Amino acid sequence: MQGVVYHSQSIQAWEQRWFAQQNSSLGLMQQAAWAISQQLIAQFKPKKIQKIAVWCGQGNNAGDGYYIAAYLKQQGIKVTIFAAELGQSADLRQAAAYAQKQQVDIQSLDYVLSEKAVHQEIPTFDCHIDALFGIGLNRELDQHWQDIIQLFNAQTGLKISIDVPSGLQANTGQALPVAVQADQTFTILGYKAGLFTGQGKQYVGKLHLLRLIPTDTELKSLAYLSPEKVILPKRQAFGHKGSYGHVLVVGGHADMGGAVIMSAEAAFHAGAGKVSIVCHAKHHQAILARSPNIMVRDINSLDQEEIEQLLKQVDAVCFGMGLGRDQWAEHIYQQWFELLNQNSHLEVVLDADGLWFLAKYPQQLNNHVYATPHSGEAATLLGCSAKEIEQDRIAAIQQLQQKCGGQWVLKGAGSLILEKELFICTQGNAGMGTGGMGDVLAGMIASLKAQFHQQIALHEIVTLHAQAGDLLAENGIRGLQAHDMGKMIYQVVNQND
Repeated sequence: MQGVVYHSQSIQAWEQRWFAQQNSSLGLMQQAAWAISQQLIAQFKPKKIQKIAVWCGQGNNAGDGYYIAAYLKQQGIKVTIFAAELGQSADLRQAAAYAQKQQVDIQSLDYVLSEKAVHQEIPTFDCHIDALFGIGLNRELDQHWQDIIQLFNAQTGLKISIDVPSGLQANTGQALPVAVQADQTFTILGYKAGLFTGQGKQYVGKLHLLRLIPTDTELKSLAYLSPEKVILPKRQAFGHKGSYGHVLVVGGHADMGGAVIMSAEAAFHAGAGKVSIVCHAKHHQAILARSPNIMVRDINSLDQEEIEQLLKQVDAVCFGMGLGRDQWAEHIYQQWFELLNQNSHLEVVLDADGLWFLAKYPQQLNNHVYATPHSGEAATLLGCSAKEIEQDRIAAIQQLQQKCGGQWVLKGAGSLILEKELFICTQGNAGMGTGGMGDVLAGMIASLKAQFHQQIALHEIVTLHAQAGDLLAENGIRGLQAHDMGKMIYQVVNQND
């Protein structure tokens, strides 16, 4: 999936400019409803879906629902509308009048929610269409509307949402606090960020875009969807290990050796020519027993001059994995960080405990530094809670770059990547929410940047990591292990060779 993502306010302003050119708002409503109804009719016939319920709220999204109901009724499909009291919109009232003229059965949503209706139960429908709220919803729903959405979700049959699943904030992807659980969503005019990040994936189902009107020069993008296909440059036949980058992984407190191993192995699987680990010496035996191709150095034995010499020999550095947060870790951070930040020939990935120390000692990151927090680490950097980060992930990643510089990945469902532009990764799965996946991502970033530098973008590497996770999850998402990612990384970086 590729495309441009917009803020809901930009979509609404675009609509208003279209109407100011003497285009009809009612006509656009009819156009959207007609396009959706035709796609639904094509779906319904082979599945023998013949009995439809359309749930309509009080805004123009409900107007789409009334027209969809009328157009489906014209095709001989049995349609019932569960309707809220009509709002003030003239277009909505005209849509409702049209549905009545087509003799669509219209029942009150309040009646459906009443105790009498609950005892009688709602009749069974083959499909329920959600036209309760549109993209303008930005408040938490009261109990009445929460009850309606929960009742909608409790029904059997196919669930279709119009524009965005009702209850889902269009820009943040947060449920307010509940949202329609759709099997499919037909979004109108343009993609909205909340369909892809935050909780959006949980509610949207299969996504369809209806563009309907031409874009204008005033329409500004908010983000881009990261491309699903990443093509890496082909290797030359005469290449050798020195041709494909040397990755250095720095971390590994005496009590935490696994993270540096996972980062280093991911770097090798992503194609790095050489990989070294600088960590506490107690981990060296385990590292070499598992991966004898990894070179090791004792982090406690290096003085400043030796560190500087080592950094001249490598192309990329992963810093912070398993570093810890005690006095020893603080000393290591202060010994290494300034050199990493100032050496512009290096590609530097700052992760895990490295981010914790960045929060403690704020400093501007240069553009060759890639910071990869999850929401908890982002919250520490911004001095807020992880819940606040998740309430508006796009605002959070923008604040991180404004405060700290550098380039950023805000990990999680619909990972966000902020380079010169903002990208949203549409791939990956819930099984990747397990210890070590971030270490693997850090190793992949360092490896692919060491090999290709500016020939590969940060968002493309995040996509490859997500694709590897999806390959790993082909037989189920529960119980995935980060240390099993190696073979999947090998597959995705070779998918075009």
